[in-house]
Amino acid sequence: MGLQITDADRAFAADARAYLRANLPEALAYKVRHNIRLTKEDLTGWQEVLAARNWYAIGWSKEMGGAGLTPVQRYLFEQEYGAICAPHPCQFGIAMAGPVIHSFGNDEQRARFLPDIRENRTFWCQGYSEPGAGSDLASLTTSAVRDGDHYVVNGQKIWTTWAQWADWIFCLVRTHKGERPQQGISFLLIDMRTPGITVRPIRTLDGEAEFNEVFFNDVRVPVENLIGTEGEGWGYGKYLLEYERFSMSGAARSKRILGELKEDAARLGVSDDPLLQDRMTRIEIQRLALEHMELKLLSQSEAGENPGPEASKLKIRGTEIAQALSQLRLDIFGAQVLPYSEAFLDGEADAENPAAAGAAAAWLNLRKLTIWGGSNEIQRMILAKQVLGLR
Repeated sequence: MGLQITDADRAFAADARAYLRANLPEALAYKVRHNIRLTKEDLTGWQEVLAARNWYAIGWSKEMGGAGLTPVQRYLFEQEYGAICAPHPCQFGIAMAGPVIHSFGNDEQRARFLPDIRENRTFWCQGYSEPGAGSDLASLTTSAVRDGDHYVVNGQKIWTTWAQWADWIFCLVRTHKGERPQQGISFLLIDMRTPGITVRPIRTLDGEAEFNEVFFNDVRVPVENLIGTEGEGWGYGKYLLEYERFSMSGAARSKRILGELKEDAARLGVSDDPLLQDRMTRIEIQRLALEHMELKLLSQSEAGENPGPEASKLKIRGTEIAQALSQLRLDIFGAQVLPYSEAFLDGEADAENPAAAGAAAAWLNLRKLTIWGGSNEIQRMILAKQVLGLR
């Protein structure tokens, strides 16, 4: 695939390994290892550690103010990162809003927003899905009506992750109706402190409230917060989703989790079970194939190509592997996962078996993976049409 690892690359990987392991707080690693719920301070504090080396913006070019890593260096960094129990950084600003602002925003918007995103000074959320527009996102109805130097926004977004913590939200809004649903959609940046915004939490099966409904009632947004051309937001939104799906692979993280499960199985005396060995081997084969796909797309990015529709492959396989691992954890621990302690998950109490205590919560929470970012059924349709040419 044209990816060559040099001595300089190996030195970079060794530097990344040493820095990450030296600076990851033990308490945070414990939370991640045992699926204890993270706070905003957990995330932003760790992102500050990454930003100190300009590794929060790991995928940004030097032109954007990032570290300008080569695809090989980025791959090696992800391998080192996935090997430790560190939280996955919030992607909404660094991997979604940032690339869109850089690619389609104007100079003033780049100067205003990109440094704060890169340096972990603003927390973002994503305003895409609505009660009647999930996978069929083009059916969105949240409106933005021009009124002088402002848009007046009315409508509702749903399943908005971490909206309760966000400083800003990037939204797809309808500025006018077109012949096709995709026409007349615009990409708008909205300050979450603006009057008229209401955030209401949605408690999911595992008891967490990371998702939210966001209501807009006559919210006045300066026209200067419009990205690109009015009515062209659908194209910007699709561009963003390609980067979102690219970040959903998690191959290195899955490698670490599989290793942890092998240790758990050995400790419980079930590692010799042939059916369990078969399942672990199948997952490992799928993970290796996922890693190969990741390397292929990284080599394409080295040639200046964006992820494109093939990023859907990473999203499908990466999320299915993550769910398979969560199911495997449940089956390894069996009845030990039944004591379900909200106090433990909130970090307010200990557990006799921490590895088992968070297993059920993780299994319940990870049901979302094959739905968000565009359901896996939708991803298969994208691949069928845009990659295979089927109609």
